[in-house]
Amino acid sequence: MVRKSKRIVNAESAPKNATEEKPKASQKDSPKAAPVPKGRPKSGRIWKAERKKFSSIVKTKGIRSSLEKKQVLREKLKHIKELSNSLKTARNEEKELKKERRRENLKRQEENRLKSEVVQVISNTQKLKRAKKKQLRNIVKRDTTVVSK
Repeated sequence: MVRKSKRIVNAESAPKNATEEKPKASQKDSPKAAPVPKGRPKSGRIWKAERKKFSSIVKTKGIRSSLEKKQVLREKLKHIKELSNSLKTARNEEKELKKERRRENLKRQEENRLKSEVVQVISNTQKLKRAKKKQLRNIVKRDTTVVSK
């Protein structure tokens, strides 16, 4: 039986070979490593794009307009708001006028209806006591002084 013994050798005291390996350059050290081409995804969904982190998305600052353009735009908006408000108020006034006219018409109709009623004065109250329920439902009290103009 041959037993191999393990020797621990210090790196400084070890003999240097001609085929000594150079430390590999990491991806961070290299200027720009070419991206590895992507193959077919394992899931088979080739239409799905690779997701990027939100921080890697290029953001634009947007279009900046000058002060004069902003002021002109504000004036236009103010003018448009005034026009729309005046149209709204005109519409509301028309509605109110229509409502008022309708109220007056209803009031006039009611007055005319009361004027045109046929009234029969019951002077004998004993007739009311003898009347049936159906007849009593039709009887209504009225002010005869207003009707007899």
